[in-house]
Amino acid sequence: MRDYLQRIADRDSLSKKEIQEAMNNLFSENTTDSEIAAFMIGLKTKGETVDEIVGIVEALRANALTYHSEISQVIDNCGTGGDGSKSFNISTTSAFVMAGAGLKVAKHGNRSITSKTGSADVLEYLGVNLDLNPDISLQILKDVGITFLFAPYVHPNIKRIMKVRKDLRIPTVFNLIGPLTNPVDLDFQLLGIYRRDLIEMFAEVLKSLGRKRAVVLNGAGFMDEASLAGENHLAILDDGKIQYRVLHPEELGFSIYSNEAIKGGDRKENAEALLSVLKGKKGAHRDIVLLNAGIGIFTGGIASSIEDGIKLASESINSGAAMEKLEKLIENSHAGKTEVI
Repeated sequence: MRDYLQRIADRDSLSKKEIQEAMNNLFSENTTDSEIAAFMIGLKTKGETVDEIVGIVEALRANALTYHSEISQVIDNCGTGGDGSKSFNISTTSAFVMAGAGLKVAKHGNRSITSKTGSADVLEYLGVNLDLNPDISLQILKDVGITFLFAPYVHPNIKRIMKVRKDLRIPTVFNLIGPLTNPVDLDFQLLGIYRRDLIEMFAEVLKSLGRKRAVVLNGAGFMDEASLAGENHLAILDDGKIQYRVLHPEELGFSIYSNEAIKGGDRKENAEALLSVLKGKKGAHRDIVLLNAGIGIFTGGIASSIEDGIKLASESINSGAAMEKLEKLIENSHAGKTEVI
């Protein structure tokens, strides 16, 4: 580990294989918390490369629980967090709309870290059982079309790494890669990121990770979601090529709302906001979900454009399909005897 730390300190980038070996050292009990911290800070100071990020992600996935599945055409729409917007759970709500439109959604998430209420917090409040082993999670994905993968169960070996990350109290690459560590082999991904300067890099990362189509976006006000407040910056990966688009809500027929209009609260308040959207209540909450779900539906390949994706998102809500996905996820997560990990 000392050799890798010295090279990083000398601003020498590591190959994908080397960064994977360094990461495997982080899982060892012989590696100290100080060495883990030095690794994080050293990479941040040097600046991470695409190969280094891909290597870190692959090492984390290799040390996670195994999710073997023949299910294909699966998408996740998790954001990095860290944008300080304190919004309600937009991507979680959007996931049910995407599933209601026909996508297979493997939603990877956690309790609150940088926000007030994480996806796991709000889903638990709504009645979703989080204590599911891989086989049950994948069966739910197959039967319902949406499943939730609770990050602490998926990644039981990284508790010490995450503790050091929190103790540092400054953002590192580990604040950005959570959405990339979904253990299911994804074909599609919608990734919201709070740093606009990293859109291009993370599109390249998703390309290296084998996504068929992906969208990396940063919203107005530097949200890790598409915003109704102004310009949204997107990098669109499709068939190995990356294109860039600036998307304004008005060009899609939406009214302008400030980011204050979609602020959330505790898990009860956010659950109520989620339910109000799925029940069809109109306003800023519905519109921002339509925008994000529409981009997700386009990303998943069942709409030829974002505009068509938004139409399918609206149909998913209006038909009751999105709400039905939530109800079935709650029911199936409690069916039979589930094995707590």
